[in-house]
Amino acid sequence: MSSYNLSHLDQLEAEAIYIFREVAAQFEKPVILFSGGKDSITMVHLAQKAFWPAKIPFPLLHIDTGHNFPEALEFRDNLAKRYNVNLDVGLVQDSIDRGTAKEEKGINPSRNTLQSITLLEKLEEGAYDAAFGGGRRDEEKARAKERFFSHRDDFGQWDPKNQRPELWNLYNGMKAPGESFRIFPISNWTEMDVWQYIKKEKIALPSIYFSHQRNVVNRGGVLIAESPYNTLLEGEKYEEKTIRYRTLGCMTITGAVESDADDLDKIIEEVAAARQTERGNRADDKRSEAAMEERKKQGYF
Repeated sequence: MSSYNLSHLDQLEAEAIYIFREVAAQFEKPVILFSGGKDSITMVHLAQKAFWPAKIPFPLLHIDTGHNFPEALEFRDNLAKRYNVNLDVGLVQDSIDRGTAKEEKGINPSRNTLQSITLLEKLEEGAYDAAFGGGRRDEEKARAKERFFSHRDDFGQWDPKNQRPELWNLYNGMKAPGESFRIFPISNWTEMDVWQYIKKEKIALPSIYFSHQRNVVNRGGVLIAESPYNTLLEGEKYEEKTIRYRTLGCMTITGAVESDADDLDKIIEEVAAARQTERGNRADDKRSEAAMEERKKQGYF
């Protein structure tokens, strides 16, 4: 006799699929924000399941800082072809050239904050009224404040004190002209949930999530990859180490972890034993206690 009990992964999947379908019903022109990381890849997979056998009804939008890992960009292009979805790319360099964004100076300049400007420009250009993000509440304290339907004002800004209640799985997408929403279908997932789901669904990932050799420099306890965008300080040198990445961002601010986890089983075992969050190696999050919240208020993912 078959059971009607769902595993916790099946429950999380059903919740995310419900969110995707609810957004399709309430909004005119949604878009999926895509970074090439495991969370956004999982979102694309969930979107496909939500509307199968039809194609995904939303385009992908990637904000390219120009400092991305080449492996992530190659994977992004291949994924768009594999899922047969339109890929819209916003270049931070274009915003810099237009004068709407100013390049950061320093030894490892980050374009992370500049992404907000390019993102808001692309959302306005595409007239997108809802943008799916892969943020999860367990990642960071500012993201723990997010609702599934996260309201943004007509400047694209987030007010954490002015969010709508979401009782009984009822989501209010009402908005004034110019306003929009960020949608977080996997808010209730943990890092472990994502990895277990990836294994269960056999979802392909960029190779840098798995153990490999790479030249890195240890800067303030963060292993930063060798790239043309970093400048070595006096006494610093690159060393080849066996590493992998738990999270993806710009090469200038995304720290690696030393690891020999070269398959999903080893990664899951490693995550289970970890005592630091996956964003603990992000140099951009170390700039201040409220770094993420300040970026989100300005329009960040």
